[in-house]
Amino acid sequence: MKYKFDDTIVALATAEGASGLGVIRVSGKDAFKITDKVFRSKEKVRITLGKADSHTIHYGTIGNEKVLDEVMVSVFRNPRSYTREDVIEISCHGSGYIQQQIIQLLIDKGARLAKPGEFTLRAFINGRIDLSEAEAVADLIAASSEEAHDLALKQMRGGFSDEISKMREKLVHFASMVELELDFSEEDVEFANKQELEELVNEIKGYLQKLIQSFAYGNVIKNGIATVIAGRPNAGKSTLLNALLKEDRAIVSDIPGTTRDSIEEVVVIEGKPFRFIDTAGIREARDTIESMGVERTFKQIEQAAIVLYIFDVTEISAKELEEDIKQLKADGVELLLIGNKIDLDEKQNYKQQFGSNGNSHFVSAKLDQHIDELTKKLSSLAITSAGEKGSVVVTNARHYEALVKSDEALTAVIKGLAAHSTGDILALDIRHALHYLGEITGEITTDDLLDEIFSKFCIGK
Repeated sequence: MKYKFDDTIVALATAEGASGLGVIRVSGKDAFKITDKVFRSKEKVRITLGKADSHTIHYGTIGNEKVLDEVMVSVFRNPRSYTREDVIEISCHGSGYIQQQIIQLLIDKGARLAKPGEFTLRAFINGRIDLSEAEAVADLIAASSEEAHDLALKQMRGGFSDEISKMREKLVHFASMVELELDFSEEDVEFANKQELEELVNEIKGYLQKLIQSFAYGNVIKNGIATVIAGRPNAGKSTLLNALLKEDRAIVSDIPGTTRDSIEEVVVIEGKPFRFIDTAGIREARDTIESMGVERTFKQIEQAAIVLYIFDVTEISAKELEEDIKQLKADGVELLLIGNKIDLDEKQNYKQQFGSNGNSHFVSAKLDQHIDELTKKLSSLAITSAGEKGSVVVTNARHYEALVKSDEALTAVIKGLAAHSTGDILALDIRHALHYLGEITGEITTDDLLDEIFSKFCIGK
């Protein structure tokens, strides 16, 4: 659809549900006029919002014939607002009834209910932020750990888009020079220094590669480190999950095979999110449903970053454990062996039998023994090599795909230079690279892309 912002929108900016306070946001050319129809100032010097200074707060009542609530109203005049439009924010009591009545009242006076992400979309359309910064707003709201918060905040402040824009500007210059040569092709004039172009393309490719490689780390920080809890039936997988979560999330039973499907929960350990996946016990399945659960367990293991293989120290031999380990080894997967139920091994034989493996940790998940040591080990395994202070990390799959395509286009430029390709071919490949870089910041965009991005936002943002 074609975006037009000549109307005024309203939505609840805080979470729905009863709370101490709620904030209702109004944005658009008639924000002041509409709100003035229902707001009555109770200050010593009564004021209409249409005449109020920007960034001021006013106390009063809101309602029509009947007062709905006592409120504080904040005034933000364009362009010094989140959307670069006239904006009103109404702080009211957090009753769901009061909030909905105020919103309906504003709609009756000429506003319309905002669509998901429409306030941030207007901020983008009006040039206050670029597209990658807008997407970082959603990431900041969804951040569930310190590292996810820090990465989203850095992107929202333009760290990523600034670098992309600088690279794009340099390429635009050379693209214009190459295309200028096409106008003088018959005169054999060279405006673009091909050696300098090659050096620039290689420089940009080097930076793009760093960004592309950082996505593995960024994805982990954003979505959690996939950590599978696997083991034989009744080894204590669900008990371990509950111990790590510090709550009874999974059903615990002495009956083998209780867990027949995977259970996922996210836990933040020392600022890093871990996505723990409790799986069905590994054994020869006794029915179709259990067989599907075991098959799914092995698929989860293949996709994991870390596997916690838990075994009962009182029920398994060292030889059996070695056989289990052979089934579990997968490329790029960190395997930790967790000897469980040490509280039942009265003679403490487990240390002698299984302690020779340096990757073994011994716990009593039921009694919460040595769980803290396990969480510290997990924290040390978290990917950190790409997370250096000050570095830019890619967390968005859309950005990753655009970077890969841009890198491929620049590879074609390098090949074209080596093959002495004509200027029109070089110009086409450079334009492709520019297009994909522009998609990241929103310099190149479509309505369908905007719909896809902003439909995932909450209504009030």
